[in-house]
Amino acid sequence: MSQVLNAPPPATTTPAPAEGDLAALAARHGLSVSGARPTLSEYVRQLWARRHFITAFSTAKLTAQYSQAKLGQLWQVMNPLLNAAVYFFIFGVLLGTKKGVPDYIPFLVTGVFIWTFTQSSILAGTRAISGNLGLVRALHFPRAALPISFCLQQLQQLLFSMAALVVILLCFGIPVSASWLLAVPVLVLQFTFNAGVSMIMARLGAKTPDIAQLMPFILRTWMYVSGVMWSIDHLLSKHNDLPSWVGPVLQANPAAIYIDLMRFALIDSFHSSQLPHHVWAIAAGWALLAGVGGFIYFWKAEETYGRG
Repeated sequence: MSQVLNAPPPATTTPAPAEGDLAALAARHGLSVSGARPTLSEYVRQLWARRHFITAFSTAKLTAQYSQAKLGQLWQVMNPLLNAAVYFFIFGVLLGTKKGVPDYIPFLVTGVFIWTFTQSSILAGTRAISGNLGLVRALHFPRAALPISFCLQQLQQLLFSMAALVVILLCFGIPVSASWLLAVPVLVLQFTFNAGVSMIMARLGAKTPDIAQLMPFILRTWMYVSGVMWSIDHLLSKHNDLPSWVGPVLQANPAAIYIDLMRFALIDSFHSSQLPHHVWAIAAGWALLAGVGGFIYFWKAEETYGRG
């Protein structure tokens, strides 16, 4: 009987607070979910606030790229020039793609430089998250800053190459003209397109790093159908037996659009008749589709980057 009287009272369990109560408590004390995705407008604002970081990061990566090489930053011009020399020998000389193409060397070098901008931006964007996990996990910043900064790095490298391209144009007797100013809107549209595709590939590469191993083969195939080493207009006029859909597909290819627009801007022997109809509308459409679509696609997975 005494054991019954001295027994401790039965334990009572406190009911767990409801989820709504926890949310109200957190809101009352100014707490928020760690790493939660901000709204799209807030994300754009955060990205703009870090614009100085984006430019500084891209410049630092560009400077460090050839810091161990004896020729240093000279390789920024030498690499695309050597590629152009190889393509000239293989395609221009051995395969004869220079036949019927006036000013073939400026034509080829322009194509190689502009294509390299797109190719390098997409390759760098594919590894933007997966190759910088330490930075992503250590600091809080809008992750879109990484693929955009890599595209900006490639744009800066292209500008070095464009200086060499101007020398080549002058050496081959192509005069400076007002149409060279068209290179500015072409680069703006191409940068927007490259950044959008890079953000798409950055999200895919963050989830599946093996994509980075596959991309060089995809980009090489894309290069071969983009008229980098040969003239799309010359091919279509020479081969009338091609299926009817081949011409529009080749001409609407975004890489070919930006390459041929740059050729039209810089090379006086490249005429507007060699461009597809409504070419500027197509170029702007690709830039908006890839730029806006890629940005939104990347933003939707913002809270997942660096986890797992």
